[in-house]
Amino acid sequence: MSGTTRPTVVVTGGSAGVGRAVAVAFGRRGWNVGIVARGRAGIEAAVEEVRAVGGQALGYRADVADPAAVDRAADAFAQEFGGIDVWVNNAMVTVYAEVEHTTPEEFRRVTEVTYLGQVHGTLAALRHMREADRGTIVHVGSALAYRSIPLQSAYCAAKSAVRGFVDSLRTELLHHRSRIRLTMVQLPAVNTPQFDWARSRLPRKLEPVPPIFQPEAIAEEILSAAHDAPRELWIGTPSWLAIFGAQAAPAFSDHYLARHGYRGEMTSEAAERGRPDNLFEPVDARRDHGAHGRFDARAKGRVVAADPMWLHLGMIAAAGLIGGTALAAARRSGREQSRIAR
Repeated sequence: MSGTTRPTVVVTGGSAGVGRAVAVAFGRRGWNVGIVARGRAGIEAAVEEVRAVGGQALGYRADVADPAAVDRAADAFAQEFGGIDVWVNNAMVTVYAEVEHTTPEEFRRVTEVTYLGQVHGTLAALRHMREADRGTIVHVGSALAYRSIPLQSAYCAAKSAVRGFVDSLRTELLHHRSRIRLTMVQLPAVNTPQFDWARSRLPRKLEPVPPIFQPEAIAEEILSAAHDAPRELWIGTPSWLAIFGAQAAPAFSDHYLARHGYRGEMTSEAAERGRPDNLFEPVDARRDHGAHGRFDARAKGRVVAADPMWLHLGMIAAAGLIGGTALAAARRSGREQSRIAR
């Protein structure tokens, strides 16, 4: 913890969606909450919501693609609250389009926010955590870091890059015997506003690939990851299935997504032409959009999460049990056949 009586967390992309739910969840537990985002109205509403549930909050307008701005935000939070205990890298943008219909500028922007934004946040956090040699950095990832899907190539690539970055940094911290902890959470589909403000060239309205979960349920698991700091935390059984499927049968996953992936990312309603998107400018500059998207009727309020280490051990144990049972059955069958033969 920092020198104040309350611990401090910084949440990038904290004005809406999962980041908003994470900020409020920490605030409900009495934390100081620093909120980094671009939209003034969203930031102001998030700060008020955190204060309403018992936390202290400070908002800072910054684009995580700008490392100097992220550094200034970190300095402001550390000065206001006395230090930084947890940093949650959550900010993201995406583009829905086939690869050949995505421009180089769009690829660059998604990379700068969704990948480099986490790099910039991590560097800022390390600068403040290094002297005390303690703190936790949470990287918000996705099952798509393991299993890319069609129509979001830039986003999938960025999340994969985050995973590679975290693995590399982890080994460096271990080399230096640092007590600073890293964790990465891999998310399923979540009911957030991004499906109404992501840039899209698709003919129909966007939707998350079901099943869909509420942001508050995801936020609780992110808090758990911040506390326990597992190497990774896979949130939601759909994440488990997607990741294991990609590892066990990648070619099958390719063909399955080729057949079903396009339809799974769109509703039956025609897309709204000319709607604003948040790729380069915030959509919540003048109006707060909150944590939830338009899928409340379908979203689940509970989710399960697991450290993949235990999932893999469980699979090994199950395979061993099945193998042992089969071997014992074969031996019994052999003995019975031997007695019959005599």
